[in-house]
Amino acid sequence: MSVHTDTRPRLALSLTWDGELRFSGLAGHEPFVLDGNGESGPTPTQALASALAGCMAIDVVNILQRGRHPVRGLHASLDVRRAPTDPKRFEVIDLALKVCGDVPETAVERAIALSRDKYCSVWHSMRQDIEFAVTFEIQP
Repeated sequence: MSVHTDTRPRLALSLTWDGELRFSGLAGHEPFVLDGNGESGPTPTQALASALAGCMAIDVVNILQRGRHPVRGLHASLDVRRAPTDPKRFEVIDLALKVCGDVPETAVERAIALSRDKYCSVWHSMRQDIEFAVTFEIQP
């Protein structure tokens, strides 16, 4: 008799309704708030956009550091255009990265491509028909 064990990585969190459109969440040991009105925390769509920007930014920094490039900072700005009617899904995403440090342009291009094509699980969990552009500038 064979026992099948699911070895896929897991992610678990919990949400508790706090009233109105506010939920307290716990991801691992870290608390967070989601607010449908965007008053006491990000809305779910803002959290999704933040997750995408964060995933790409973390990947880019990690890849550049592993390549021993002197990254001193990274700033990410995300602009999302949504469908005009419900469910108002993301249709166009523009991510602009500002990399600080004496980092070669080719290294940043490679890090962005690796994140987008291979590593960013948030992007790969989203619809792939979303128009997604990533631009960058380097500040020595």
